[in-house]
Amino acid sequence: MKFAIVTGASRGLGEEVAKNLLKQDYNLMTISRKRKTNEMKNLANENRKSYYHYSCDLSDLEKLNDTLHEIIRKLHDESMDELLIVNNAGMVSPIGPVGTLENHDIVKHVSVNLTALMLIVNTMKKHITANRLFVTNISSGAGERGIYGWNAYCSTKSAVNMFTETAAIEAEELNSNDLYIAFSPGIMDTDMQKEIRSTDEESFKNVEQFKQYKEEGQLRSPKEVADILMKLITQPEQIDNGKVYRVYDLV
Repeated sequence: MKFAIVTGASRGLGEEVAKNLLKQDYNLMTISRKRKTNEMKNLANENRKSYYHYSCDLSDLEKLNDTLHEIIRKLHDESMDELLIVNNAGMVSPIGPVGTLENHDIVKHVSVNLTALMLIVNTMKKHITANRLFVTNISSGAGERGIYGWNAYCSTKSAVNMFTETAAIEAEELNSNDLYIAFSPGIMDTDMQKEIRSTDEESFKNVEQFKQYKEEGQLRSPKEVADILMKLITQPEQIDNGKVYRVYDLV
């Protein structure tokens, strides 16, 4: 059997990825603050798959730890060909140059974008036995270059890329079947984009450019991006372990 854990699955890319996985022979577990239980349950029933949702704010690391151990208890007796983890949850705020941000906002940002991701992968690897662990970390082009006002976001996404690369090196050294990739989805028409466009120019110098993306119809839909990612996930034999895959390289 194949199981998937998807974070941030209540909307946007995470929701579309979760739907695709239920259609692709995966039993599904989602972790997010909000939930769309009925829709997911109905889709799971249609495809004869199990679906479980766990409500958790990923910035609350103690609650996350408890949630992960609930999942471990659920999966403990399952015989798994593959456990897929899609670390999709993330946040762009706080936005602004160094010295203008609140420390507690930085701590929350790093917890959601990086620490929670690492804890999820580490905990599942430690406690769950599967023929293959397949980790897909949602990254960003911001992880490969500095952008004014995005010192937190660029830093955490860069760290996600390095975690992915390093975990893949370890898997290969240990002769494991495990796969680790990062996926950069490009610019999508999501709530995060709305948040970016509402930022003042003093905090984010590129705000007008992002408004232009929307006006000119350059934003891909989450469904389109999820479909591109799904093609990657369903062809593990073609994966370059540890690689950052960019959406514009796959279309």
